[in-house]
Amino acid sequence: MRIALLGGTGDIGQGLALRWGFDTDHELLVGSRDPERAREMADEYETELDSRGVETEIKGFENAMAADRADVVVASVPAYHLVDTVEAVADRLDEDTILVTPAVGMKRDESGFHYNRPGAGSVAALAAEATPEEVSLVGAFHNLPAGGLANLDREFEWDTLVFGDDEDAKGIVADLAEGIEGLRALDVGGLENAAEVEAVTPLLINVAMENDGLHDLGVRFE
Repeated sequence: MRIALLGGTGDIGQGLALRWGFDTDHELLVGSRDPERAREMADEYETELDSRGVETEIKGFENAMAADRADVVVASVPAYHLVDTVEAVADRLDEDTILVTPAVGMKRDESGFHYNRPGAGSVAALAAEATPEEVSLVGAFHNLPAGGLANLDREFEWDTLVFGDDEDAKGIVADLAEGIEGLRALDVGGLENAAEVEAVTPLLINVAMENDGLHDLGVRFE
């Protein structure tokens, strides 16, 4: 599978790139608005993996070029850049492409982090409005701590909640998620359930901030 990580130079993009590079043989493309930055980070990820005995080639491109070459496109950008990013690559997506959003809208005040629910109902709903009709949109990877993902010395047992209206596309993304050792994908239904999933992330951040020893906190449902 060829996976493009748009905004793959950021925290969650780095974590997913390193874990997929370490645990799978998927072809990875790092995207960025700045292609030079994408190439630099792709080289850094390769170097990190090589230091652990994993030889793989990760390529860096401008976001649209990365999307054009991929089977699955992960928009690993902050929520406030999500719509612009999807719109910028929309003409590079087709009916065979799966678009994945892990974006969560949050705001912070003196009490901690809070879910910033947009008027559309969820961040995923905003992405859906910008996504071409023939392209399947799936939500996943919202509740994963980026630092824990990127630390390849860290072992974990975490769940990622997956939602979407296309069952086949959702299954493919779940399989990609479970290619990462220690990660389990749980189906939570269609896009209408996106807000409930997105709202878990600020809760986890608050728990991690307020309790010693829970840095990079993930979640497991038992």
